[in-house]
Amino acid sequence: MLKDFKPVLGILLRFIIIYLVLLFAYQFYLTSFKAQGLDPFSRLIAKQVMHLQNAMGYPSALYDDVPKQQVWFHVKTGFVTRMVEGCNAISVMILFLSFVFAFYKGAKTFVFVGISLILLHIMNVSRIIGLNIVCSDYPQYSKMSHDYVFPAIIYGSVVVLWLVWIKFFALKK
Repeated sequence: MLKDFKPVLGILLRFIIIYLVLLFAYQFYLTSFKAQGLDPFSRLIAKQVMHLQNAMGYPSALYDDVPKQQVWFHVKTGFVTRMVEGCNAISVMILFLSFVFAFYKGAKTFVFVGISLILLHIMNVSRIIGLNIVCSDYPQYSKMSHDYVFPAIIYGSVVVLWLVWIKFFALKK
C-alpha cells in the first residue's frame, strides 16, 4: 500500500525539507540584523517603493524606527504606513520556492523560479505602493486594503505561478 503513495510522499518530503531549510536560513538572516533595525532586504524594498512613489508624483520619505525594527513611509503630508519584515514577501517566496522545487524538473526549475521571484518582487513592490496610495488618498479604505485586497494580490500571484508551474512544466512528460 505504501508503494502507491511513494511519489506523493517523496514530493511532500522534499517540500518539507526545502521549506524548513529556507525558513531556518531566513530566521538566521533576520537574527543577524536585529540590532540594526529593519533587515537590508526589507529596507531595499522600502527604498524602491519610495523612489517609485516619488516618480509617480507622491512625495515620499522614509523614517527609521530602529528599536521597533520598522521604517515609516511619509507620503505627501503624513505618515501613512510602516514597513516591517513581514512586508518583504520573503516568507511567501520561501513557500513558493518549496512548492516548485518539490516538483523539481531540472534546469527549467531554476529558470522558472528566477523569473517568478522577479515577478513576485514586482508584485510586492506594487502592492506596497498601492497600499500607500490608498492610505494617503483614501484612508477610510486602508484597513480593508491592508487586510484583504493587497494580500490577495500577492497570494493570488503565487497561486497563479504555481498553477503555471504545474500545468506547463511539472506535469509535462
